[in-house]
Amino acid sequence: MNAFRQDYSKGSLEKAALMDNPYNQFEKWFNEVVESGAPEPNAVFLSTVNEQAQPSCRTVLIKEFNDNGFIFYTNYESKKASDISVNPSVSLLFFWHSLQRQVRIEGKAFSISPEKSDAYFKTRSRSSQIGANISPQSNVIESREWLENAYQNFDQNQDQIDRPVFWGGYTVLPHYFEFWQGRTSRLHDRFIYSLNNKGAWTIKRLAP
Repeated sequence: MNAFRQDYSKGSLEKAALMDNPYNQFEKWFNEVVESGAPEPNAVFLSTVNEQAQPSCRTVLIKEFNDNGFIFYTNYESKKASDISVNPSVSLLFFWHSLQRQVRIEGKAFSISPEKSDAYFKTRSRSSQIGANISPQSNVIESREWLENAYQNFDQNQDQIDRPVFWGGYTVLPHYFEFWQGRTSRLHDRFIYSLNNKGAWTIKRLAP
């Protein structure tokens, strides 16, 4: 495994260069990733914890972010949704290898309004709308054939496709950000933003 080791030398991060607001700092980095041409820059690892304190991690796509949080969409009967229903504390991890950067975010997940979920659902492709309707996400199914038959039957019998009530969005409202820039000799730059008791963000450097 040692043969896979790489040294990181594509950039640096100094406190003086950081924006006061972590959302603005995230937007700056995100735009730089987009401009670099990296594939699916909005892909993020979402970690949840269930009622037995068992963590789970999977990749989702962030569809919107602003000062009100980070929004993703899913099946409300999925494992991630089940975890969130008993423990809304979650974490997000963006890893952009091409720029040797990552962003860790910790916060709480909340369901967004049905109206906002409806609006986003209408922008999805027909195939994605069908998939959302027919897939019992995270449940055991008998075969791939069963899934494809369910898709074909729905496609042939539905003209207009509405958002199913069991599908919609979550917003993750952060209380913690960490911006990580890989550096040579593993002396990486790490800065955290955390909310103080007055609701303001404080910035501190962490040891790598």
